[in-house]
Amino acid sequence: MLRFDGRTVLVTGGAGGQGSSHVRAYHAEGANVVIGGIDAGRGTALADELGDRARFVSLDVTDESSWSAAVQDTESAFGGLNVLVNNAGVQNPPALIEETDHATWSRILDVNLTGTFLGIKVAAPALRRAGGGAIVNIASVMGVGGTAHYAPYVASKWAVRGLTRTAALELGRDNIRVNTIHPGVIATPFIQEPAAGATAAIADFYSPEPFAVPRLGEPVDVTRLLLFLTSSDASFVTGSEYVIDGGLLLGPALQAA
Repeated sequence: MLRFDGRTVLVTGGAGGQGSSHVRAYHAEGANVVIGGIDAGRGTALADELGDRARFVSLDVTDESSWSAAVQDTESAFGGLNVLVNNAGVQNPPALIEETDHATWSRILDVNLTGTFLGIKVAAPALRRAGGGAIVNIASVMGVGGTAHYAPYVASKWAVRGLTRTAALELGRDNIRVNTIHPGVIATPFIQEPAAGATAAIADFYSPEPFAVPRLGEPVDVTRLLLFLTSSDASFVTGSEYVIDGGLLLGPALQAA
């Protein structure tokens, strides 16, 4: 029996670099997968590729009514919701705080923080109706330390940590677990291509040479951890934070002379 047979999983940003990896893995493990996002072309193509047990739903994570419609569609199609992966996120172009415009600040927090808040708010009743389940919020190593020039993104991911812990306390007695994953530099377009308005990609500033594990992460690295956290193997894990960065936050792995 596969780990997610008969379970239904909603992944936001499900057609992106990390999101599509998560969607494919859940589907391979027997789950019904719902690909939430704003790119209908890519989302529908992925659902069509996977075939049975996969569907795309239009979802603007900043809009509560869009969330409500997506969750209702999920329950109508598959009879319930068991796992929510708050994966959708956006990055700001690098800038000093004093040079960051208010609109950029608001946009980043609206997607990364408010989008996660709305997902928990709207999905929690559906998870409760299904008898419990799991929520994983995808944050970032930038939500564990400070990073110059990325104040909106850093602030949004730090806030997701507190939101996750609060949700874990509120939902634990309903058999709903809530955890956070903090990826480092993962080889996806999100970090390999410049953010809107930027001229350089995040990956341009991070060489994996000094990492304890000297390579960029791959989406599947995050996916494997995600599958564990949302499976019955992690039934006693909630309110926890998992850094997956190859040792980036540890500092340089110095070599003996």
